Amino acid sequence: MTDTAAKPERTGRLSADDWAQAALDLIAEQGVAAVAVEPLARRLGVTKGSFYWHFPSREALLAAALERWETVEQETVFGQLEAVADPRQRLRALFQLVAHEVKSHVIYSELLKALDHPAVKPVIGRVSERRLDYLAASFRQAGLARTEAQHRARLAYAAYVGFLQLSLQLQHPRLNHDEFESYVEHVMATLIPPLVSPTASAPSAARV
Repeated sequence: MTDTAAKPERTGRLSADDWAQAALDLIAEQGVAAVAVEPLARRLGVTKGSFYWHFPSREALLAAALERWETVEQETVFGQLEAVADPRQRLRALFQLVAHEVKSHVIYSELLKALDHPAVKPVIGRVSERRLDYLAASFRQAGLARTEAQHRARLAYAAYVGFLQLSLQLQHPRLNHDEFESYVEHVMATLIPPLVSPTASAPSAARV
């Protein structure tokens, strides 16, 4: 998909969120370096004046787009899991959600390529730390000791990032549907602790 063809001029005023989402769409397709005012205006069917109504610069737009991605990603992933009380089921739901959500991970992969950008690095740092903390807490609640839970969280996150690298950056051959589903089940069986016996003591959520 390219942004060379202009869309019909819009009559309604775009919001700052509209611009931020358009920037995220462009990041997913072409990377951080592709975010620029003129091509985004063409995609949205507006003049550059609409942009400057909301943002003083391209860097301000990029910051808003990254903030939107971080917030929406957090609400979409963690918000859906809040109702799952059992930690093992929550981990399964998390792995399934991550495995079958595409666009946010494509954006994440593109952001990893742009870690030298001063606006990107802190966002990736916060998102990664939040994800690792969430995984470690869930593994703790599933019965692992603190150090083991932290190791398991790093391993799970490394598997996620590594799979993105293989698929999106190294262009590793794509798995077909059945192969991918089998892989996801294998990851869950490998990383999620089995149910402990009722007599075994597991750490409570309050101690995580």
